[in-house]
Amino acid sequence: MADSTILKGNQLSKASAAEAYKTLRTNIQFSSLDKQLKVLMVTSASQSEGKSTTAANLAITIAQSDKRVLLIDSDLRRPHIHKALSLLNVKGLTNVLVQSIDYKDICNTVGVKNLEVLTSGPKPPNPSELIGTARMESLITTVASEYDTVIIDAPPVLPVTDAAVLSRLVDGVILVVEYGSTSYEMAQEAKDDLERVGANIIGAVLNRYPIEKKGRYNYEYDQDLLKKQSMRSFSKGVRRA
Repeated sequence: MADSTILKGNQLSKASAAEAYKTLRTNIQFSSLDKQLKVLMVTSASQSEGKSTTAANLAITIAQSDKRVLLIDSDLRRPHIHKALSLLNVKGLTNVLVQSIDYKDICNTVGVKNLEVLTSGPKPPNPSELIGTARMESLITTVASEYDTVIIDAPPVLPVTDAAVLSRLVDGVILVVEYGSTSYEMAQEAKDDLERVGANIIGAVLNRYPIEKKGRYNYEYDQDLLKKQSMRSFSKGVRRA
C-alpha cells in the first residue's frame, strides 16, 4: 500500500490533504510544552464524522516523520480502521484484553515504514467494560513505552461511554467535527462530557470542508488544531489551515 492510499480524491486533493495532516502533526507537536503527548485519542461527537479516517491519516503522517507509531482501533462496536487500511480483522484488541494474547503477535503492517496497526478484533458483548479494564490500562502503558506515538481510534462520545472511559488513560484527545453536520450543540456536549471526566482536549479537526473549485488552497480535509479554550469557535466556524 502506498503511503497516501487512503487519502482519497485526485492528485491535487491528495497533496492538499497530506499538507493538512502535516500541519496537524506539527500543531500537535507544539501543543504541549510541559508534557509529551505520546498517546492520542481521536473521537467525534457522533457517528460518521470521519474520525477513523483522521486517525489513520494522522498515524501515517506521524510515521512518515521517522517516528514509530502504533494505531489502535478501540471502536469495538463499529470498527473501521481495518476497512480503511484493507486489513483482516480476525484477531485484535478484544483478543488482547480477553485472552491475554501478546499484542505484538497480532499487530499488522500496512506498507508504511514505522507504522503498525492493532485492529479491533471480534465484536464483544460488553465493549464499555472491556475498555475500562485494568488490562486496557496496562496495554496503553506498555505500548506508550515501546512506540514514539500511539493513536487510538475511539467510539464517538455522545452515543456511548467508551470514549469518556478511555480518555482518562491517554495524554490528549482530538475531537473530529464534520463540516455541515456537527452542530455547535453536539460539539459542546461532547466537549463537556469529556472534560467532566478530566480529559485533556488538545483541539479539534474540521473534516470534509467543501473543496473549492478556485483558489490557492483546495483542502479535502481542512483542519485546524484549536486550543481547548477555543472550542466555542464551532459556533462561528473553524478557520482553515
